[in-house]
Amino acid sequence: MLFLQNLSYIHPNKELLFENIYLTVNSRDKIALIGNNGSGKSTLLKIIAGELPPHEGQLVLDTIPYYIPQLFGQYNHLTIAQALRIDDKLSALHDILAGNVTEHYLNQLNDDWTIEERCREALQYWQLNELPLSQPMATLSGGQKTKVFLAGIHIHQPQLVLLDEPSNHLDTAGRELLYEFIATTSCALIVVSHDRKLLNGLQSIAELSKRGLTLYGGNYDFYAEQKAIANNALSQDIQSKEKALRKAKEKEREAMERQQKLDARGKRKQEKAGVARIMMNTLRNNAENSTAKVKGAHGEKISGISEELQALRNELPDIDKMQLGFDNTTLHQGKMLFSATGINLEFGKQQLWKKNLDLQINSGERIAIKGLNGSGKTTLFRIILGELEPAIGTVFRADNKSVYIDQDYSLINNQQTVYEQAQQYNKTGLQEHEIKIRLSRFLFSKDDWDKPGNALSGGERMRLLLCCLTIGNQAPDIIMLDEPTNNLDIQNIEILTAAINAYTGTLLVVSHDLHFLEQVNVKSTFNV
Repeated sequence: MLFLQNLSYIHPNKELLFENIYLTVNSRDKIALIGNNGSGKSTLLKIIAGELPPHEGQLVLDTIPYYIPQLFGQYNHLTIAQALRIDDKLSALHDILAGNVTEHYLNQLNDDWTIEERCREALQYWQLNELPLSQPMATLSGGQKTKVFLAGIHIHQPQLVLLDEPSNHLDTAGRELLYEFIATTSCALIVVSHDRKLLNGLQSIAELSKRGLTLYGGNYDFYAEQKAIANNALSQDIQSKEKALRKAKEKEREAMERQQKLDARGKRKQEKAGVARIMMNTLRNNAENSTAKVKGAHGEKISGISEELQALRNELPDIDKMQLGFDNTTLHQGKMLFSATGINLEFGKQQLWKKNLDLQINSGERIAIKGLNGSGKTTLFRIILGELEPAIGTVFRADNKSVYIDQDYSLINNQQTVYEQAQQYNKTGLQEHEIKIRLSRFLFSKDDWDKPGNALSGGERMRLLLCCLTIGNQAPDIIMLDEPTNNLDIQNIEILTAAINAYTGTLLVVSHDLHFLEQVNVKSTFNV
């Protein structure tokens, strides 16, 4: 069905993205494509879909793949039918049924007499039966656009489906439908995702890096176990190499001390024997040469071990290189931070929530805010922050320091450099080198310090914001996360999870990622 051999891709700026890609996909295979942000997952899908040419290598396809991209803005000027490329076929069907039977319309329909029925069934399955096919894509939410293209799978009935982060914009109900589809479909699938539940519904994992694809014959949990075994072995190799380096340095010290003693003893004997000064200079030069040889021999060994150790350390996952840590909030556990009684907002004559909301938030709590797309979760956050006041009901807000982090990490200033952004949070007078040390802890090397915010990936924006929060002189009392994992790869989700678990304050999270909620120890749920 699909065969990739020695595939590579180079950016227009001549930077290598990946090479040595080998992959075979057979009928009904269900493969997860994972890798760090920027490794080229979306690019590889576009190459398979025929939207980008590879730099070199062979791609053999005996079917036309159905491709669902991660972003849908390019379809906003189209109707649903046009975006799904069924508008001509539907129009031909209606003309034929109206008695206008021409060769042109028959060719357009291509004997697909069930096209309209499949459209109804597909839209109904994805809970879009209220949407006419003539509706503009621009009027749909992100979740609805995703469902439209997922419905297209049933309509077009392809043999191979390419999915790029399909669960990103789906609410919980939509995700459950997606999981059911993946479990029951007879299509071959290649799926880019960071959704752990989705990844565990696939048969194998393909990890993409610059070196190529590494295949694991199991779901994500199996992959994670194999990676843990490999990382443990890597850690043991590093410890062993560190021990060898210490021993080599100790041997060098001991050898140098022995040589220096021999040189000193020889010098004393020569002085007692009354050796001529010119001969003494020759003997001293010989001693220095001997010392240099000893130092050179040991130095070469130490240098070799050091290089091997650095190579091993470079293979460590980034999360193991990071040093996370938040200062503790100054609020005592259990203090009431926010209280809302019977609140609601009005839009015209209509209220936002069917029932007025009652909510109390105490210091130290971890709460998931749940609801369907468009149910007002972000609006509730704005009320908690004091940016909005309810039309009815009462609100109490205690003095606190809150930070709201949306899925695009918009607190990062696109016009400021990485260093300037960190400096803006420097309330305790850290020196320039101290700020750069903090940035290095969050994996920003000196090559990154002058990058503008708009050049950063989602994972980099998240890491920079975490770094900025640790540079501040006090951790926020409340952190509000709004779909924080949508634009992150698995590795950066793990980094965010570790940071949040090091935080002792109050956490409010809007997320449909149940695995993430479990990992950050969310204990209660509030439904809007």
